[in-house]
Amino acid sequence: MTDSLHGSPTVLRMILGRKLQALREKAGLSYEEAGQAIYSSEWTIRRMERAEGGLKALTVKSLLTAYGVIDAREIDAFLTLARDASKPGWWHRYDDVLPSWFRVAIGLEESAVLIRAYEPQIVPGLLQTQDYIRAITATSFPSAPQAHTERRVALRLARQDLLKRPAPPEYRVVLDETVLRRPIGHSTLMRGQIQHLLEAATRPNVTIQVLPLRAGWHPAMYGMFNIFCFPDGTLPDVVYSEALTSAHYLNKPEETTQYREALDRMCAQAATPDQTVTILRDILKEY
Repeated sequence: MTDSLHGSPTVLRMILGRKLQALREKAGLSYEEAGQAIYSSEWTIRRMERAEGGLKALTVKSLLTAYGVIDAREIDAFLTLARDASKPGWWHRYDDVLPSWFRVAIGLEESAVLIRAYEPQIVPGLLQTQDYIRAITATSFPSAPQAHTERRVALRLARQDLLKRPAPPEYRVVLDETVLRRPIGHSTLMRGQIQHLLEAATRPNVTIQVLPLRAGWHPAMYGMFNIFCFPDGTLPDVVYSEALTSAHYLNKPEETTQYREALDRMCAQAATPDQTVTILRDILKEY
């Protein structure tokens, strides 16, 4: 176990869960046996290994004892990780407007070193202007109080700090051309949004590719998805996709590989980053 691990509480919980699972399996204990060893249930063990909910230091210490871990430094490292994993992320202050199914995505976003994305409907949240965010939010939550709308706008703008921080993640996104041609709000708003994409494309950590309509059918016409990749093999890749009221998270290699290969094919079909700049400039003139 490394002396220090850096990441969002979400990812730290996942790392700790994987390490506890490895220790349990090494000790040859089933979920039920591990639960009995700490006077708990097998479901407590399952939830801990799946990173569902907080991790109490006392429970972690009891598990380490049951798994035969006796080195004081290793125990201290696990307990430090458990405490860090239980701290709230910055996004928790937006819990009043943040869907529970999206909180994991923000945590993954915070710790990834590479984020690959496909977006067929709208400009992805990390690249939206404030006016675009407000227009999307008002349309998505037409009955919401104005205060809630502004809170959602603030949350999305806060997420965008990710791409501007020191040592930001690499962000590569494929946008369907329909995203740019579907008007959101008035023409001035769309001009501002496309100009913002042109500016984002100049950042060394951002790669934008447009998938032209003429490219025809491609292997992921079913909806948006992100692929989160993490440093040093701390976690497997995680694929995130969302629906209207829920989200799906996949981390089995046989599943994430299919998404990665599909996105690779889309990147090959899409305009190059330089060609994309030309496309954005041409569409900008239409607004």
